[in-house]
Amino acid sequence: MIILFDLDGTLIDSTEAILESFHHACDAFDFPSQSDENIKALIGYPLDVMFSEVGVEVAKVWDFVATYKERYRKISTQKTYLLEYSREAVSLAAEFASLGIVTTKTGQYSRVLMEHFELMSHFEVLIGREDVEKPKPDAEPILKALKSFNETTEEIWMIGDTKLDLISAKNAGIESIGVLSGYDGREVLRQHTNYIFNDSYEAVKYLQSRQKSLENQLCE
Repeated sequence: MIILFDLDGTLIDSTEAILESFHHACDAFDFPSQSDENIKALIGYPLDVMFSEVGVEVAKVWDFVATYKERYRKISTQKTYLLEYSREAVSLAAEFASLGIVTTKTGQYSRVLMEHFELMSHFEVLIGREDVEKPKPDAEPILKALKSFNETTEEIWMIGDTKLDLISAKNAGIESIGVLSGYDGREVLRQHTNYIFNDSYEAVKYLQSRQKSLENQLCE
């Protein structure tokens, strides 16, 4: 079995770092202040999309992104937290599956965060924004991640907290699980998957039971 995890809202909570960095970029360019709620509604999308959605001119978007990243790099490890039971979820998943991370965050900073939490060693691959031309909800990030695994299996799952994760999984031809620990609610998630759990740990426990069931069938 292969399990791919999203990061923000699925394994980690970097809302504080994201909001501070976003506000910092807007202030640096005297751009109108954005409400925290408006910014939160865009978390999960690539940074260039987030700034475009709040009205930043196309020609200036990447300047905003660069300024955001400068601040985020300095504060990310201090203002990012593991979601409850995330450590248990990753540890359990590593016992019966091969693991990867597929995120729209910058891969460089994502790797630093996961090493900070001493979890990166459980993952065989991490695909970030800079690794693909078309981020989620396109299939490209997932398909690129899957190239890193040697095993062949029909049991491939994406666990994420937003519709972007679930749509990306569908586009890539794999199964998905929505979790309620992040930014999209049940009503949004249920439009894109039949599997919804409170958090990543519950999702992994379901996949573990599924794996055991499949193994028992093979032994019969």
